[in-house]
Amino acid sequence: MTLSRKFAVLAAFAALSAAGGVLAQEKVLRVVPHSNLAILDPIWTTAYIVRNHGYMIYDTLFGTDEKNQIRPQMVDSWSASPDQRLWTFKLRAGLAFHDGKPVTGEDVVASLARWGKRDAMGVALMTFVDRMDSPAPDTFRIFLRESCGFVLEALGKPSSNVPFIMPKRVADTDAFKQIDDYTGSGPYIFKKDEFKPGDKAVYLKNTKYVPRKEAPSGTAGGKYVYVDRVEMNLALRDGQAQANALINGEVDIIEAPAFEVYESLKKAPGVKIEMTAPAGLQYMARFNHLLKPFDNVKVRRAAMAAFAQEPFLKAQVGIKELYRTCPSMFTCGTPYGSPYGSEIQSKSNMRKAQELLKQSGYDGTPVVVMKPTDLASIQKLPDVAAQLLRQAGFKVDLQAMDWNTLVGRRAKKDPVDKGGWNMFLTAWQAHDIWNPIANAAMDTRGEQSGWFGWAKDEKLMEIRAQFMRETDEAKKKKLANEVQARAFEIATHVPLGEYVQPVAARKNISGFFITNGNLYWNLKKN
Repeated sequence: MTLSRKFAVLAAFAALSAAGGVLAQEKVLRVVPHSNLAILDPIWTTAYIVRNHGYMIYDTLFGTDEKNQIRPQMVDSWSASPDQRLWTFKLRAGLAFHDGKPVTGEDVVASLARWGKRDAMGVALMTFVDRMDSPAPDTFRIFLRESCGFVLEALGKPSSNVPFIMPKRVADTDAFKQIDDYTGSGPYIFKKDEFKPGDKAVYLKNTKYVPRKEAPSGTAGGKYVYVDRVEMNLALRDGQAQANALINGEVDIIEAPAFEVYESLKKAPGVKIEMTAPAGLQYMARFNHLLKPFDNVKVRRAAMAAFAQEPFLKAQVGIKELYRTCPSMFTCGTPYGSPYGSEIQSKSNMRKAQELLKQSGYDGTPVVVMKPTDLASIQKLPDVAAQLLRQAGFKVDLQAMDWNTLVGRRAKKDPVDKGGWNMFLTAWQAHDIWNPIANAAMDTRGEQSGWFGWAKDEKLMEIRAQFMRETDEAKKKKLANEVQARAFEIATHVPLGEYVQPVAARKNISGFFITNGNLYWNLKKN
């Protein structure tokens, strides 16, 4: 090849690169999520990894900003009738699913109907809904039997279960069966052909997505994508191995670095720690109310009395600046956070727990506690629970499994010898538990409730219904206290203290981080 010919070829390749051609380097954001992703239906489960997957590929009608205000997202405008019983919403222009079809009001109605069968707040909203319809392609309406004060809060709730909008053909799937079509309208497109549970999940930039113009804030505002591809490394589960990969530049972000490597990551060159959600998360122990021994309220109360929070927090977090005890079932520091009615746990001790267990009639039935082996943020909680239960006088069967197996198993109502369970431990983000409507553990409709454990109590449901209808803030606070007191009385679940979860990232990753949300828009890789 002549010298002039070589220069011509080089010039052509340079031009292609400058124009975004084949030589342009693809920007890939490599993320270690907080757990493995196996289930892909964010309405079927409350697991946060599935919620995060949902945020990647679906969009929402409203978002919740950093000041906890509801802001429009897919919705352009809306109005309510003077009696607050007819709500009319108009969708903004440019909304389209990944298959090119426009998002319509019929898609919204079907999506809300499915979500309203599973989510605690959705179920609560649907008790007020008479019907929904779509009088025009860009419009949907909600007709209420009576007014309620949380329509927008429900439609804009930022965490599990999020009312993601799906195509009608997908949303028509039975709410208690998992979907198998992952067509959304969000900022990323899920690469189903590259998905390997336990290995990787891949998302491509949706180049046709039209972001809102407002600045990002919480789950609201513009969702701008500055990378071409996001790769979730599902195989890297060891905390130290994750930290090493981040320090070496093999990955860009660790969603939930193990607390054991927190101090070393703070000092590591090229690494930064992001902490942007001070309200944090609350640990929780959940009983299976259907099976012995926790079908007996006295036995549940004995376990609750045994579960002092400090042992759980010290074992699981261990870094004082990252955790706090909290005697409330609602997030401490938020409007309904209160110690009201919590004495059975907050002022109890092991001797009291032992006395309560003796009085309960407990017959020695082993308690099957499920322990996730691959979710660092809660992995040690079951060990502490087992130890405290044994000290109180329980027989305990601690069974280890990966998180996705646990998520699947906790949905089963079968007897223990056929795959059932008695207790699991988890964590809820502040938005998911800070009022009686959102808190799924307080949905006490028994086997009709959407969340696992299936507590049943008509009195609690009656007080909760009063809260839904109340508009006076002082009265709502009083009712929230009554709900909590009743929940402690019947031991729906046990709050185990609160913590904040840092995110670790390479210093060349900049932009809008949402700790505890793990949302990958508005991030740049320099």
